[in-house]
Parts: sequence; C-alpha cells; structure tokens
Amino acid sequence: MLLNRHPLVLAISLASLPLAQAHAQNDNTAQLPTTIVSASPLAQSATQMVNASEVLEGSQLLLQRQATLGDTVKNIPGVRGSSFGAGASRPVIRGMDGARVKVLSDGVGMLDASTLSADHAVTTEPLLLERIEVLKGPATLLYGGGAIGGVVNLIDKKIPTQQPENGHQVDLAWQGNTVAKESTAIAGATLGLGDFALRVEGLKRDADPYRLASHEDGSRSKKQTGSYNDTSTGTLGLSWIGDEGYLGVAYTRQANEYGLLAHEEGHCHTHGHGAKLSWHCGSHGGHGHDDEHEHGTPYIDMVQKRWDVRGEYNNPVAGFSLAKLRLAHSDYQHEEIEGQDVATRFDNKATDARLELTHDPLFGWRGTIGGQSNRRDFKASGEEAYVPATLTTNHALFVLEEYQWNTLRYELGLRHEWQSIDVRKGSKPDKNHNGTSASLGAVWDFADDYNLGVSFSRSQRLPEAEELYAFGPHAASRTIEQGNTQLEKETSHNIELTLRKHQGALTYSLSLYQNRINDYIYGKDTGERPGADYRVISYQQDNAVFRGAEGQMAYQFKHGFTGTVLADHVRGKLRGKGGDLARIPADRVGLRLQQAFTSALDAQVEFWRVQQQNNTADYETQTSGYNMLGAALTYQGQLSSSDYTLYLRADNLLNVKAREHSSFIKDDVQLPGRNLTAGVKFSF
Repeated sequence: MLLNRHPLVLAISLASLPLAQAHAQNDNTAQLPTTIVSASPLAQSATQMVNASEVLEGSQLLLQRQATLGDTVKNIPGVRGSSFGAGASRPVIRGMDGARVKVLSDGVGMLDASTLSADHAVTTEPLLLERIEVLKGPATLLYGGGAIGGVVNLIDKKIPTQQPENGHQVDLAWQGNTVAKESTAIAGATLGLGDFALRVEGLKRDADPYRLASHEDGSRSKKQTGSYNDTSTGTLGLSWIGDEGYLGVAYTRQANEYGLLAHEEGHCHTHGHGAKLSWHCGSHGGHGHDDEHEHGTPYIDMVQKRWDVRGEYNNPVAGFSLAKLRLAHSDYQHEEIEGQDVATRFDNKATDARLELTHDPLFGWRGTIGGQSNRRDFKASGEEAYVPATLTTNHALFVLEEYQWNTLRYELGLRHEWQSIDVRKGSKPDKNHNGTSASLGAVWDFADDYNLGVSFSRSQRLPEAEELYAFGPHAASRTIEQGNTQLEKETSHNIELTLRKHQGALTYSLSLYQNRINDYIYGKDTGERPGADYRVISYQQDNAVFRGAEGQMAYQFKHGFTGTVLADHVRGKLRGKGGDLARIPADRVGLRLQQAFTSALDAQVEFWRVQQQNNTADYETQTSGYNMLGAALTYQGQLSSSDYTLYLRADNLLNVKAREHSSFIKDDVQLPGRNLTAGVKFSF
C-alpha cells in the first residue's frame, strides 16, 4: 500500500468549511470534513487533540493567502501578524513571536533570519502552499522547547509523496490586486516517471507600494513609503515512490526584494565607555519618498538556496510501524541597501535534520521517539552588524506517548536539548545551555459530540545568539539593541483548557490558557532616545505571565447558510512589577457569514472589531480601535478536462486607517487601504 504522510486526522470547524461542502450537508446536521496534519506524529482526530489547532487549506486558504505568512494566518483566533510592511510579517501566536513561534517546512526549520528581526521575511511563499497547520501552545515541544507560543507548519508540494492521477498534474494560477497593483503568476506540474515523480513549480510577483486609506477630508490616499514587494521562487523536486514509502529531494531558490518601511538612512555613534556608554544617532535623508528604492528608500535584497530531503517508510524494523526523515540545508543571505551602497549584509548557512520512529503498541502505550540536530553558521557585516559571527549547534532527543482508557486519552511528552554558541569573532564569551521540557495532557469524551481537553507543560527555552550578543543600531526597527551575556534559560509553566462540540448544526471550540514564565527574556525599552527616532533596547530577564482566551462558534442554518463568531484575548504582564509587555495584540471579535448559493457559487462576508490597545509597556504608545470589513466570492467550474476556480476578495471595504499593535513600526506604518483582489486557478 502506498505510504501517505503519517496521519493526524484533524476535523476543521465550520468556520473553515468550504461553502459548497456545507451546502451539501443536511439542513440540521454538519458532518465535518477531515484532513491530514503532519505536524503531530500521533494519528488522532481534532476531537482527540489536547491543544487548540487550526488548518488552512482548500477554499479558505485560497481566499486568505497573502504575500506574507503573517498576513495569511492573521484571521485565525489567537494568531496575528508582526506586520512589517508588504515584504515581512511573521506569525504572532497568543502574544508571542520571534523564537517562541516555530515556523516549519514539513517539520524542519525555515533556516532563514526571520527570528533575528521583524523586518526579515519568512522564506516561504504562501501561494505555493497546499496547507498551513497552526498548533497553539507549548505542547508542541517536539519541535523545540522554545516553541512555547506554538508551531506553524507549512505543507507544500515540492517533494511528491504519491504518483499523480493519469500520470500528470498541472496547476496554473494568477492573482492581482488594486491596492498595490500587484500581479502574481504561479505554475506547477507533477509528472509520473515509473517509480519516480518529478515536480517543477515557480512564482513571480510584482507589487508597487500599497495605497493607504483616504484622508479625513476625502482626498486621494497616498502610498506607504517603501511598501513594494518583488518576489521570484523556483523549485525542482524528484521522488522515488514505492509500495512501502518514498524518498525525495528538492532544490528551491527564492529571491525577494522589498522596501524597509519607516527606515531612515543615518548613522549612530557611541560615546564614553563601560557602564557610561551612550549613543548618538542622526539622519541624512532617504526618508519620505512615495516611490521605490531608486529614489532613495532603503530596501532588502534577499536570496535563499535550499535543499530538502524527505522520506517515510512503513514497518522499517521489527517493533516500529513508521520511520520519518526530514533534512534541510539552506544558504541564506540578504543585503540591506541604502541608496547605492550595501549598508549591512547577513549570511546564514544552516542545516536541520530530524528522524522520527513510531513504535507498535507496548503495554497499551503507542507513540514516537526521535532526535533532531540543528547547525547554524551566522555572520553579519557592515555598519549595522550588531550581532557578531556565531556558530550555534542544537541537539535534541524527544518522545511522545499516548494511552487510551475508556473515554479518556492521556498524552505524555518529553524533550531534552543541548545547545552551544561559539563566537567566531570578537571578545564575547561562548555559551552552553541545556534544557528539559515535558507535557502531560488528557482528552475526555464526556458525551456524544463533546469533549474536554486539558494540558500541563513545563518548557525551557534557551537564549538565542541575538539576545546574548546584540550590540548596536538596527535602522529598520529604529532600535539600538544591547544583548546580555548573563542570560540563562527561561522556564514556562502552561495550563490550557479546551471545550469542543465537534458535530451537529452547532459546533464550537473554546480555549482558556495561562503561561507563567520564569526568567522571561525580553527587550526592555530603557527610555533613552539618542536621536533620529531611535530607541535603546536592553535584553533582560524577569518573571512574566500570559493569560488569554480564544474561540469560535459556528451554526449551520438551512439552505447552505453558516454564521460563525470568532474572538480572542491575550494579556502579557511582568509578574511582581505589574507592568505590561510590549506589542501584545489588542482584543478582537469577528463575525463570518457564509452562503453556498449553488454547488459552484459561494459568498462570504467577514467583519472584525479590533479594540483599542491601552495596556502598554513603558514608553510604548497606544493604538486606536478599528472596524475591518471584507467580502469574497468564489466560483468553481469545469472547462473541457480542466477544473477552474475564479475568486474575488475585497479587504478593508470601509477604507479605515488601521495599525497593528504587534508591529515594531506601528507608529509610522498603516495597514493597506481598500483593496480588491481577483484570481483564477486552473488544474488539469
């Protein structure tokens, strides 16, 4: 039998049900669809998951996908984007971002520089993805103790896992919008070659600076300086596919050029020495233009060359039912360019390898054991080389087990990792850390169509090289960062409670959580303002707590109409001191109305109310509340032997001025104004 991905069957709430499927259900009963999720090694349905999860695929992914990953997933309850303009936006889960949120490519790291700073893009292309899996909370510790916010796992088609029907599969698509005059062309093809399958895919995007909402006097809106985004991606993959498994390799090259919003050309200089060290910053122009970089706007020119190896094999040895291999190597670099000069260059060569073995049931327990190894060789050069060259190695062993007893299912997880950071240049000391993370969870099916999940976890995150050694200005975020070589590992204790109703006309998922973190590492705004709108950020450790709630509730009415209410809330504070943490997303509540007119024509309207955020850290500004209205139409049809989909999406229909509180540059940068996106997709 042909091996598919190791299954975790995940039922999706009606909030993400394709409308044509919802229309086909009985008037009063919703039978939820299922999908395969590979971010967990245990085969189970969503009704058996301990922690809250969400999957974007099919029509919902088609309608929500944007140029950046953060913008694509930001409408999932509990998830936002870091919103650093048109070229860079990373997922923020339950108020946490950076290294606390793991972004994976089918189980291994992206191997880019996106955790280093919010202006660095995640090296993925959402329009080429087949599925996005979002796992919330630190029970995702199999992918690293640092993933206390959650995991975003990206599933693509670059390495075929099964032979295409009729020997070939071709996808052609185009998408464009009005707010940035964007045009994106996508093409992909899988060809069966006996026991082998070949995959070729690519994308080309050209987008101008996006327009902002109209001014209060009704005058024509202006463009957001530097917010253009030009991207090209190409992949070649080849797989051997047999009766018991597959083994494949793929090479991907991605190039991305995008403007740095709110970035001024200028220089910062140090004065004094030791504890009396101070900074002075000044600008020498380059800010305030509405056109692209040839007129002076600084920009990033990024290239990543990446190799992926993936394989799975059934019954590899006695006592084990599945072996799963993931390996990736990346050669990443980007240049931050001001005028005609390269101000700073970042180079990151990294390798991530992961092996999982799923064992047969033993005394009623079944589960997965495995190991992971990561090597990262990082260096920066130029006037903003604020992090020294370092070599980071991280090795880990992990195990996840489950046991079913009547209506209760128990889940145990354990991970231990060892990390060393060697400073290649300079006088900073090398650092070695190790950490142990563990989780305990249970799901109770207390009634038909209902269950209750509870989880406890203790996770340890090891300091990143940037937090230990950063020293100097970073113009993109308008900060001067000061690392701290005395930082130790942080330890979080998380409890989460999730109540679900997973079948019937009414379905819902509601989660409550608390995460108490000892020795929480964060960049504290010292209040120093050395000029040119720079802030001095010093990495420190204090005890912190995150508390929140999120959920969605859907009701399927007659005649293909579904209404869904969505909401999330999170509060991050320093314990004892009582101060709020910076860039915590504001509360919001949403309403999504979906109507399947026929089996081919669907419509959707979505409204979000985002509240004012006035729970701010020291020296942090507040953001105003706003209303965001969107709508979409999709039409599915056939033309000869081809299936096609036409879609039309409108965003920010009210044309409101809006700022994302989780953004480093929210005071200088607005979200795009009214936008109309149109697209077409052919498959044959």
